Amino acid sequence: MERTIVNVPEGARGTARSTTTNPHPHNDPSHPLRVAVIGGGPGGLYAAALLKRLDPSRDITVWERNAPDDTFGFGVVLSDETLGGIEHADPQVYEALQRDFIRWDDIDITHRNTRHTSGGHGFAALGRKRLLEILHTRCRDLGVALRFHTEAPKDLPGTHDLVIAADGIHSTTRETYADVFHPRVTAHHCRYIWLATDFPFDSFRFDIAETEHGVMQLHGYPYAPDASTVIIEMREEVWQRAGFDALDETESIERCGKIFAETLRGRPLRSNNSAWTTFRTVVNDRWSHGNLVLLGDAAHTAHFSIGSGTKLAVEDALALAACLEERDSLEEALAAYEEERRPVVSSTQRAARASLEWFENLGLYLDQPPRQFAFNLLTRSRRVTHDNLRLRDPDFTEAVEREFGCPPGTPPMFTPFRLRGLTLRNRVVVSPMDMYSAADGVPGDFHLVHLGARALGGAGLVMTEMVCVSEEGRITPGCAGLYTGRQAEAWRRITDFVHAQAPGTAIGVQLGHSGRKGSTKLMWEGMDEPLQDGNWPLVAASALPYKPYSQTPRALSRAQLTDIREQFTAAAGRAARVGFDLLELHCAHGYLLSGFLSPLTNRRTDAYGGSPEKRLRFPLEVFDAVRNVWPGERPLTVRISATDWAEGGTTAEDAVEIARAFAAHGADAIDVSTGQVVADERPEYGRSYQTPFADRIRRAAGVPVIAVGAISSWDDVNSLILAGRTDLCALARPHLYDPHWTLHAAAEQGYTGPGVDWPAPYRAGSRRPQTGRTDAPKPRLTI
Repeated sequence: MERTIVNVPEGARGTARSTTTNPHPHNDPSHPLRVAVIGGGPGGLYAAALLKRLDPSRDITVWERNAPDDTFGFGVVLSDETLGGIEHADPQVYEALQRDFIRWDDIDITHRNTRHTSGGHGFAALGRKRLLEILHTRCRDLGVALRFHTEAPKDLPGTHDLVIAADGIHSTTRETYADVFHPRVTAHHCRYIWLATDFPFDSFRFDIAETEHGVMQLHGYPYAPDASTVIIEMREEVWQRAGFDALDETESIERCGKIFAETLRGRPLRSNNSAWTTFRTVVNDRWSHGNLVLLGDAAHTAHFSIGSGTKLAVEDALALAACLEERDSLEEALAAYEEERRPVVSSTQRAARASLEWFENLGLYLDQPPRQFAFNLLTRSRRVTHDNLRLRDPDFTEAVEREFGCPPGTPPMFTPFRLRGLTLRNRVVVSPMDMYSAADGVPGDFHLVHLGARALGGAGLVMTEMVCVSEEGRITPGCAGLYTGRQAEAWRRITDFVHAQAPGTAIGVQLGHSGRKGSTKLMWEGMDEPLQDGNWPLVAASALPYKPYSQTPRALSRAQLTDIREQFTAAAGRAARVGFDLLELHCAHGYLLSGFLSPLTNRRTDAYGGSPEKRLRFPLEVFDAVRNVWPGERPLTVRISATDWAEGGTTAEDAVEIARAFAAHGADAIDVSTGQVVADERPEYGRSYQTPFADRIRRAAGVPVIAVGAISSWDDVNSLILAGRTDLCALARPHLYDPHWTLHAAAEQGYTGPGVDWPAPYRAGSRRPQTGRTDAPKPRLTI
């Protein structure tokens, strides 16, 4: 929700509105008149100025324990959106900012002595000290009391109507009320230092230095006619190997200046009491308590690589002031403030986390071609996309596409990809989706229509749901199987249809066994809920129920392991004979083979439990047995859960080793999913949230990957493919919404070339007029 505060004449009572007004009388106790602000940073100062401007009768005091010009860092970048809010709320502050802003459009990325420029982005920055001076002046002009070198009294909530805690990332207020706010502070893996140099860069700079100690990076941007911010960042182990832990401030600055001497044109770096630090992500379960509210870094932080914490703090101040004017009580106002800002902040933090982790793992991308490396960096947060860059800098984007191998005018998603003897015409996969609509394991007309429609829809590969290798291996009574001849013949009907009617589409089968997650209701009757009757016995790596009230499985004996391996082998043989083009072994989501891989579900003490190598043993035995009967020219892939999203479970590092093991045994690609292994998982959902795990496996294990997880747009697919983060993209829900998703993606991009083929009866639909794309306004990018 965008929030603006309507202009009011100077000195008049103001209202915060995007719609109608609702003024509070001065004697209304719900309208805070005595306000304390803890922290004299930009967020706290701006909140004070806004509240005083909206109601000059307010008594507002800002407590700041440091001097007026004490500040961390040098330059501040603000987006056009934030500036728009400031302009509406206080034109005087906006005009003052405008006079000092430095503006530029380009981003320069230097990698292995090759510099690439992407233009058309639009940035505005100014010095942090100058920003504080502007806000100090505004607060004084409005009558806000500023108390520097003064600790905030501890009894402010008892003496004031409202207390705004804007006391930064190390907020004393937040820690004092930790039992209410429930803060979680996460430290990350890089060290960084905030410096400056006395000349202006002509762009936003990202420069990479590969040293004998490891990779280091420079983030830089101008903030004044004669100055630029410079941030030097590297992983903790690189920082230690380079000896920075033993250097003082002056020595560190000199060393950084030598490493990036070319970027700095030989100019020296300067500090502002700068010190190496580790970025910490701050998240709070609550932002307010009584008449106390958190703002800015006290409430949340987002890594500097996607923008400024100042931006978030200023936007917090705008929203808080508006909500205080709109609502009838302080309690309602603070609840509305959090309700409005939390989704925006959470989205920003997800993007920031993706960007932060990209830089933490920068070493994985060094061998990319320079232009692809630059594109990967620009799109790392998943907020900047292929389509964004194509609109604002088509020359750069087309150069990346040429380097990638896209024929002219061909979107990356419509380039072919080869797995063993199978060439997929495009990079789109219809992800396996359980339909729970089989009878006695036999796929029927529903499956023919479901899979047939999606094959006609243009994807390069259509995958079946998890097809069970035995009756006892079903998840629900409605699950499909490949353990009888009748089932095999029913599948042949479907593969024959796909090959005859959608000859450009491959069809793959996913084989699995439910393990401890079997004998449950159909999804729409209660996902993972045990059947009320008709249950069958369950088996698993260990005798651990999925949920406390789930059926407890029997731990598999050695003889039973052999039986199950033979069930997989028999099902794979049937799958080959009925004509599937690709087979995927399901080792994810807590099903049987996944249960062996995770230390949370495998508590065995024999040769199949304990160390990672032992936990891999049975899944690899099954894989080898399947590979032996699966035709050599047809690809065999493996789906894994790259993290359990639970303490003590499989980690991203473990997933790389699991992927390496399967690749060493002949896996042609790893289908990278996450979670669903334990019921008490805590996933970090978000746009394309599982993609970083696929990206890491692709780079570290050197195996092709299929990315899944909240990939919903063709722009996402193009971005992920072109950046080199995945080889294929699997989409589930978008294909439930639109069976012809791939054909429609081609039409919306105006693409009619190789990689997409409309079935003859549907071709008239491919010529639907396109509207609203070429003249759409260019969105501003968040770096």
